[in-house]
Amino acid sequence: MLQVQNVAKAFGTQDVLRGVSLRVSRGEVVAIIGRSGSGKSTLLRCINHLETIDSGSIIIGGEAMAQSDASGRAVYKKDAELRRICLKMGLVFQDYNLFPHYSVLKNLVMPQVMVLGRSRAQAKEKALALLEKVGLADKADEYPCNLSGGQCQRVAIARALAMDPEILCFDEPTSALDPQLTHEVLSVIRQLADEQRTMIVVTHEMNFARDVADRVIYMEDGVIVEDGPAQQVLGSERSAAVRAFVGESGY
Repeated sequence: MLQVQNVAKAFGTQDVLRGVSLRVSRGEVVAIIGRSGSGKSTLLRCINHLETIDSGSIIIGGEAMAQSDASGRAVYKKDAELRRICLKMGLVFQDYNLFPHYSVLKNLVMPQVMVLGRSRAQAKEKALALLEKVGLADKADEYPCNLSGGQCQRVAIARALAMDPEILCFDEPTSALDPQLTHEVLSVIRQLADEQRTMIVVTHEMNFARDVADRVIYMEDGVIVEDGPAQQVLGSERSAAVRAFVGESGY
């Protein structure tokens, strides 16, 4: 479903990703954990083409978004093809990124109309169904400023789902939320996991990663240090490196 091969990314003289490789299979839930600055969010942004890689390859659904040429430099597909491939991915940001001047319903409808070319009637029908799914059917006409952080994040999840992504990514979706609101958002993600959706979740919620993810990836200093079944990476036999990290998080 997703293949990342030997991806490198630097910002100036700082190497943020150093030869990262991973695979995600259809229906798999992968949690990525690690300290701040380990490269987790940058990896997610590269997969979603919000950042460009310097070298390596990213292949989504058998189609290469970017591949290294003979000189080792990453070369991306032409714009039209790249946009089509990128639509296979959906990303939920930690700070929601909702349009503040749009109602909740319009936040879901407009991307479908403008990007996917759906009619407004089709887009509205899908949007209302998804708001029902995330427990916000009664908030369709509200504006983001009138919602709690947890509600905004659930709207953001519904908006991402409205675009029918093959892989849904979450970049620390609960980092700005208090425990009660965190529970609301994680409950929605658990529901999506039960539906066998392919998901990559960058998270600091260790219990969630252990209980919901099929695999857990631990990153440190721009490389993947561990990649294995959640119960193994976060279980009683976890490595010294992971033990030190999760000890800091209070897990």
